[in-house]
Amino acid sequence: MEAADRVLVARDVHVSLNGTPILHGVGIDVSPGEVVALMGGNGSGKSTLVRALVGAIPLAGGSVALFGAPATGSARSRVGYVPQRMSVGGGIAATVDEVVRSGLLGHHRLRAPRDARSRAAQALAQLDIQDLIGRDVSRLSGGQQQRVLIARALVRRPDILLLDEPMAGVDLQSQVAFAHALSHLKEDGVAIIIVLHELGALTRHIDRSVVLEGGRVTHEGAPPQDLGIHALPGHDHEHAHADPQPPTSGGVALDGPA
Repeated sequence: MEAADRVLVARDVHVSLNGTPILHGVGIDVSPGEVVALMGGNGSGKSTLVRALVGAIPLAGGSVALFGAPATGSARSRVGYVPQRMSVGGGIAATVDEVVRSGLLGHHRLRAPRDARSRAAQALAQLDIQDLIGRDVSRLSGGQQQRVLIARALVRRPDILLLDEPMAGVDLQSQVAFAHALSHLKEDGVAIIIVLHELGALTRHIDRSVVLEGGRVTHEGAPPQDLGIHALPGHDHEHAHADPQPPTSGGVALDGPA
């Protein structure tokens, strides 16, 4: 497939945070309906790369193209992004419906479309949590909160979805629900880049893996074979995440490029 036909093409990406080089000439691409697993150890630069791809942090060098053209605000409106965790601190109450519908804001849109409520309900149904629509998000389990954050990205009906460790530390039911949703997104032609420490329940949905080490690509091709407890769908991933994180404010965390 020609580069112009790919949904996302990143070339020679360099990123520095607080004066420290994190990424050193990374390249990655994804095609419609393809699922690419971005893998590597703690501190390898996975989360930094995803935030750079969605425009949440600036590039020190290199380029990112979306849909065959340089990444712009209008192109980024077709991108869904799910960060590692949802922050529900700050004392601001929000329902699941409000959090999901907030995914329709940003990119010069200050008001949600008229069909926002129905789109939120549909996105929640994709993750099998439509019954939570009126609940206070701060009172949900970690796995439920993660599914709400994924629904917030899906409400945009994106053409490309980038997810930063959506399976980390969530319960088996949430893992299975996400794997089911992922298969349908893939069938619909949505391009997906997903940060993972291990493939687990998503193994059969992954088309290709890109492995980072020290901010450089060390492998690209067939996904590695999972071994041991990390390959089990029920394994709760609770390792620390060492990629440098930008400062965040209180309240429900919203996606980077919005």
